[in-house]
Amino acid sequence: MNNLEKATFGGGCFWKIENEFMKRKGVIKTSVGKMGGDFPNPSYLDVLARITGHAEVAQVEYDPAMVSYQELLDAFWQMHDPTSLNRQGADRGEQYRSVIFYHNSQQEQIARQSKLQLQRSHKYDKDIVTEIKPASDYYLADDEHQQYLARKKVL
Repeated sequence: MNNLEKATFGGGCFWKIENEFMKRKGVIKTSVGKMGGDFPNPSYLDVLARITGHAEVAQVEYDPAMVSYQELLDAFWQMHDPTSLNRQGADRGEQYRSVIFYHNSQQEQIARQSKLQLQRSHKYDKDIVTEIKPASDYYLADDEHQQYLARKKVL
């Protein structure tokens, strides 16, 4: 377990993204939180108020011997609409933006290439708006939000 890597994705409500990643072979641990803003230690309500600049994200710890970063990206593209700016379904606001936070230069390169390939595939008739940014401070959401959908058996 010493060879685990992290990946961080935002694509709407963090509950859904986390729940989808929890099902993936090779994903060892998931959590939800906030990343990408300029407000230290934001609460959930701060993020909902759109005053922090943070995105709701799922952070994944995975075993690269069992699942590649590219495979996680492929799953991420399927979990949400990457052409929808600052919204997913009924959720609206910059906190629900589509974003990939990379943890190293290899992840950045793979994410940028993956986005480019998806755009060139013409799967969508609109541009991919997913941001690709360096990982920053990660603020873990409260316990009540962790593995929420799995605990509530909503999905």
